[in-house]
Amino acid sequence: MPLSEHEQRILEEIEKRLQEEDPRLAEAVARSSLYAHIARRIRWGVLAFVLGFVMLLLFFLSVWVAITGFVVMLASALLVYHQLRRLSRDQPAPEGTPDRSVPSFLARIFERFRGRPRQ
Repeated sequence: MPLSEHEQRILEEIEKRLQEEDPRLAEAVARSSLYAHIARRIRWGVLAFVLGFVMLLLFFLSVWVAITGFVVMLASALLVYHQLRRLSRDQPAPEGTPDRSVPSFLARIFERFRGRPRQ
């Protein structure tokens, strides 16, 4: 839903005040994007997953290290999954294109596994 003229003027005034009061913050906000933020979280999640995998391989030192590694891997995989889902949800697909998001892909796999055809 587009903003009204009054709301647009208020938003422009807020942007102008921010630029005057803290130009470094305004520049940092203008440079960052949702994609960059999500990509940074995905990178940290992948790094945590690798760290958890290494911890899992160190099971010969301690079972607790391996269990902690598994929990780290699980948590980081969930983080990456949620960020990918958020990324696909925030970027609308053009009309007429099939839904290729991660949740729809997983739904198709589960439907095939259960033996129900997709309508």
